Amino acid sequence: QVQLVESGGGLVQTGASLRLSCAASGHTSIYYTMGWFRQAPGEEREFVAAITWSGSSTYDSDSVKGRFTISRDNAKNTVDLQMNSLEPEDTAVYYCAADSLGLLSELASAYNYWGQGTQVTVSS
Repeated sequence: QVQLVESGGGLVQTGASLRLSCAASGHTSIYYTMGWFRQAPGEEREFVAAITWSGSSTYDSDSVKGRFTISRDNAKNTVDLQMNSLEPEDTAVYYCAADSLGLLSELASAYNYWGQGTQVTVSS
């Protein structure tokens, strides 16, 4: 089993930045692809970004491209999401996820481990 714990969420104003972090523990493997998803009230869970185990490949959704950056530190078993130029539309619960098959997918079904989520609220 892999446990994922997100941190770094909060309430910010439009245009601000936040850095989310996800700490992995348990039967972790650096070969997992790690991803971030988000879910706003009444909406389906939405892909945000993903990164392969080596960090050499990343995949960002069009809605965050150029504003959010995903990174990982395999020595610390962490994956971060740097979020800049935040907009009210970014308000959601953000989830960290791990894919043991190492794919680089935008599909939530490809990820078999999930964190509990951290709330990000952007006020206008």
